[in-house]
Amino acid sequence: MELFDTTIVGLERAMSGSALRQQVIANNIANANTPNFKASDVDFHAALAQAFAGQASTDQIASVGFGMQTDSTSTGRLDGNNVDIDQQMSNLSENTLDYQSLESVMASRISILKTAIGQV
Repeated sequence: MELFDTTIVGLERAMSGSALRQQVIANNIANANTPNFKASDVDFHAALAQAFAGQASTDQIASVGFGMQTDSTSTGRLDGNNVDIDQQMSNLSENTLDYQSLESVMASRISILKTAIGQV
């Protein structure tokens, strides 16, 4: 029997994906005025949903990777930059809430494990 089930491993991967997305969004915001800069995003939700839909093992979930997608098809301004600062701030808020929710669930799961091993 494994100490960490797919839920805890999935939570860890989701938190990693959210942290990566936070970095990408921050980079987008930092380059909002850089000519020809193209905004990027990370869709960690889809990668994890696909892994869980396939009844993946903990090792398979632990190895799920997240790719950064660059939006090179749209140009929002004449200088070639497509960063919509309002959209990026919305993405930042959404991702912050995602991470806080994941953190809360992870804390609950760890608390359950501590109770199970008699450490509380």
